[in-house]
Amino acid sequence: MALTGTVAGCASPGDSGETSPTGTAAPYSVSMAPVGEVTFDTVPEEIAVYMSGYADMLVALGHGDAITAIGNAGRYHTDHYDELDGVEMNTAELTNLIDAGLTRETFLSIGADLHLMDPNWLTNVFGMDDSDIEFVTDRAGPFLGNTIFRRTDAWHDYEYYTLYEAFEKVAQVVQRQDRYDAIRSFHDDFVEQIEAGVSAEGPRAALVWGGGDQPTSFSPYYLSGDGTNKKPFRDLNVRDAIANSDVDALSTGSRSKIDYETLFDLDPEVLFVRGHEDKTRSEFEETVVSFMQDHETASRITAVENGDVFRGGPLYMGPLQHLFTTERFATALYPDAFEGELFDREELASIVTSGDA
Repeated sequence: MALTGTVAGCASPGDSGETSPTGTAAPYSVSMAPVGEVTFDTVPEEIAVYMSGYADMLVALGHGDAITAIGNAGRYHTDHYDELDGVEMNTAELTNLIDAGLTRETFLSIGADLHLMDPNWLTNVFGMDDSDIEFVTDRAGPFLGNTIFRRTDAWHDYEYYTLYEAFEKVAQVVQRQDRYDAIRSFHDDFVEQIEAGVSAEGPRAALVWGGGDQPTSFSPYYLSGDGTNKKPFRDLNVRDAIANSDVDALSTGSRSKIDYETLFDLDPEVLFVRGHEDKTRSEFEETVVSFMQDHETASRITAVENGDVFRGGPLYMGPLQHLFTTERFATALYPDAFEGELFDREELASIVTSGDA
């Protein structure tokens, strides 16, 4: 798919607190696979997002007020904003696309200037087709985005982007390159600090999705994959207990499930369980971990025996979420090397809110 389009908003780049790349309010273009080049007359003021990692990017760039819709509000975890003075997001005000339905009618009713989402995600997962995408593009606004959170979908045969490559594209869209550069520098310093304290060969871990307080069936992930939600594990040198087994990772084409017998055979040193980001660490221990410790098979898994079972982090990872999640994992996996807060909240908040009225 190689759609192109032009979007008109109500604010010029100069109104955003930063200038366009040319220093003027002239039209500008951003290119991203699979859509290709999209030309903007002005910075879009209303943006519909599917994967909440892109929403986290917009918030990081001080453009969170533009978000009008989110794919799945339950997977947009925003608690980390509470630790950043002046940074907030009220998801209750956003249209939840899963509830509203992924249809051309829904997108027309939202009327966004830009749909910051991969159109191929909509056609391969939700049954929309190319004519729907073209219909919405012509009557509302263009699509621009890439399914970056995982790399296990056979239909994704075009370019992928790392978290910060995609983040830079979003910065170009909202004309806040300076803020991106500052967050990138902050990130680089943080990761350098992390890399200095981790083992060359980190713990052998398994990453699964298991909802409910007493999970007995799990969707497996390749923890070592290149998707953006695996970045904290890569930064911490965590080894993958599933990648070299005969277990198939979750993807559009594979909805494989595993049980405690399989996890016992894999016997990871650490177990990360997704689907519990709305819980605190103590709430997770009192429910999921406690259940596993009392379960006949689960209790014999090394990770459970040693108390090394943790929440698995957000599925759709944004740059701010990455910093907080990596800090959480670092202090859990390497307690002798890391403790407490590993980056300056006040400094990060000042970057995110710089130039805001």
